[in-house]
Amino acid sequence: MSAGGAFGGNRGLRPVPPEKGIFPLDHMHLCDLEKKEYLGCLKIVGHQSEKCREFSKKYLQCRMEKNLMAKQDLGELGFKERNGETPEGNPERGLVIERPMNTKI
Repeated sequence: MSAGGAFGGNRGLRPVPPEKGIFPLDHMHLCDLEKKEYLGCLKIVGHQSEKCREFSKKYLQCRMEKNLMAKQDLGELGFKERNGETPEGNPERGLVIERPMNTKI
């Protein structure tokens, strides 16, 4: 039997915090709508995250506004202007992704 702990864990090692700091869970569901929109988009487009950038941006903005993560420039999080894009995000902002009738979000 090992001396690492009841479930085989090594009690001598300390956990390493995330690089960006603490990300509290959204226990109060303050950003549920934005999260569901983003996850729904991912499901619809086959988990191609590039096609859901605007939803991802809205979700991160909500988390920052509700103090669920540290406020940070969106450019540092990968939302920099690219060819054909405005600072607001995707040039096709009016694009609506329709989901199949039997798909739940």
